[in-house]
Amino acid sequence: MRDPLSALSDAFTSFLFGKVETTRLPVRTSTGQAQAVYLPTAAPGLGDSGVIIGREVYSGKGYIYDPFQLYGQQLPAPHWLVLGESGNGKSALEKTYVLRQLRFRDRQVVVLDAQGEDGVGEWNLIAQELGITPIRLDPTAALNDGIRLNPLDPSITTTGQLALLRTIIEVAMGHGLDERSGFALKVAHVYVTATITDRQPVLMDIVEQLRHPEPESAEAMNVDLDDVRAWGLDVALVLDRLVDGDLRGMFDGPTTIGIDLDAPLIVFDLSHIDRNSIAMPILMAIVGVWLEHTWIRPDRKKRIFLVEEAWHIINSPFVAQLFQRLLKFGRRLGLSFVAVVHHLSDVVDGAAAKEAAAILKMASTRTIYAQKSDEARATGRVIGLPRWAVEIIPTLTPGIAVWDVNGNVQVVKHLITEAERPLVFTDRAMTEGSSDDLLPEDVRAAELEAEQRAARIEHQQRRNESSESTVA
Repeated sequence: MRDPLSALSDAFTSFLFGKVETTRLPVRTSTGQAQAVYLPTAAPGLGDSGVIIGREVYSGKGYIYDPFQLYGQQLPAPHWLVLGESGNGKSALEKTYVLRQLRFRDRQVVVLDAQGEDGVGEWNLIAQELGITPIRLDPTAALNDGIRLNPLDPSITTTGQLALLRTIIEVAMGHGLDERSGFALKVAHVYVTATITDRQPVLMDIVEQLRHPEPESAEAMNVDLDDVRAWGLDVALVLDRLVDGDLRGMFDGPTTIGIDLDAPLIVFDLSHIDRNSIAMPILMAIVGVWLEHTWIRPDRKKRIFLVEEAWHIINSPFVAQLFQRLLKFGRRLGLSFVAVVHHLSDVVDGAAAKEAAAILKMASTRTIYAQKSDEARATGRVIGLPRWAVEIIPTLTPGIAVWDVNGNVQVVKHLITEAERPLVFTDRAMTEGSSDDLLPEDVRAAELEAEQRAARIEHQQRRNESSESTVA
């Protein structure tokens, strides 16, 4: 029997507002079926100012990205990490991104080009199109007056010179300098920079001073002269490799005159260097510090530093520390660092895991192309991707990638214009099976298949994450 007070309340409500709405019987369904009542939605974009990358796969909206426009609002740092297996579109993305950035007058780009064919780097075509001569570092050109970068260039501070010398030696030796070797290097550097004033000091001056230290160096520390010489012997042998060994001709003389650091695009062609040798991280350390002291300036320009084969940097503790400082310093002066690697495991499982984690943390933008399932899961754990994105990565076709911009995760199809196509798809990219090998109708069919497969995976993942609860 109804409560008299409730009956009175219902009667009064009916008198004021009309008949009370009838009670409807519940309808039982699943979340999978009930989702049809929701209208289709698309994730919000990143704004409409910047560089056009392509289109978001699910909604078809244009996808625009620019770290300089987003910095301070949606991005805590302007740095960018690009991951993925070869042949999936990393190279095409990098090149079109740089070409599109250079349309803005206040942009400047430096590329460390570690790949190439036919004796030139992969960026050679783009450099030619822009009327730029790449800076080709080649030990085989030592006798033909090849390009040189001097680690003791006066444009680099004395503190920077000493830090660079230590890094070169530590990378080559595979361990840090002990106190005695570090002291021998310091006193040799101090003596050389103080006494040679009529020309640029060079590495040979440091080597000679390490072999024949001045008595004053020993007296200052109240040690024997022979001890100072012994402490610096290993250091001298390492530097001698840059002077008279397999790396001679690139760093053993004054900096080559005519290197244009004001050009919109500066390409360091490292394709003549064995990518698996100790020479590559040494080269990257020298180029990185040299650029830090000669290129990055407070002139309101927005600069992009793009590094191919970046695991040579992130996998070496000593080089990683230098670049970590460069990233922190450059952020205040408008520098966006772009690191391109194949596998995250090359980085996080290497000798510089701690330094790598710090650099990865600075990269607020992560773009992931197709990877194998195990690698995709490992990548997802490290950078914190949602489960649906991890499941999609192994199914991605060339040109489609998962973009994570400070937690804004979307699947994006990179679009290339006809004008860019001959510059982007080099011979190497073609042999890796780029999407340019397909006819236009095949490309569209592949895109549609990938989009449908990705949509099915996301739909199934979200169903699994939702409980099959009863909906009234």
